[in-house]
Amino acid sequence: MRISKKPEERKSEILDAAERLFATKGYSRATINDILSEVGIAKGTFYYHFQSKEEVMDAIVMRYIESGVEAAKAVAADPALGAHEKMFRIVTGSGAESDGKEQMIEQLHQVDNAEMHQKSLVETILRLTPVLTEVIEQGIEEGEFRTEYPRETVEFLLVSSQFLFDEGIFQWKPEELAKKAAAFASIMETTLGAERGSFAYMLGVVAKETDNTTGSKEGS
Repeated sequence: MRISKKPEERKSEILDAAERLFATKGYSRATINDILSEVGIAKGTFYYHFQSKEEVMDAIVMRYIESGVEAAKAVAADPALGAHEKMFRIVTGSGAESDGKEQMIEQLHQVDNAEMHQKSLVETILRLTPVLTEVIEQGIEEGEFRTEYPRETVEFLLVSSQFLFDEGIFQWKPEELAKKAAAFASIMETTLGAERGSFAYMLGVVAKETDNTTGSKEGS
């Protein structure tokens, strides 16, 4: 007897199963039939929620993005934190990838997923921009930042960081990445009118991500 579930619960179940399959078999090799078998549903149920495997992957990626943005919003809304502390927590929090998210990012780096990868970067920028703009505006009120263009500055910083530090687009050597991180921290301080050295923690975030990437490559 097939168990009837609420639409959102069933949709989430399909996404969870597809995420496991994409991580283990790879996005290209996993099929809709694999997803059907994993969840134990008929094709009609699948197509009620999704039109294609691409749409499933898109939904999985959006789920990760939304989770990250919600976490950033919670930090930005905390009245006990100053602007610099909020920036630090949002940036370091976005750099902490779960195993599942790392595997999904790896799948997005595949050549045939280039369009989806680009969309994920664009969505991240669009959704994080208003959150970080709010933090920068708080920093201006606190006298920590000085810029006439808080939103536009955030957009430039997000676009440059999302693309420049994306290992699926650029394969920088560790020493190159460290230099770019130092330059980016300096650019943030200059464009935001912040105190020199106040964004030095960016170097630690990039260094940690480099160590994680190197470790995962050596272990593969």
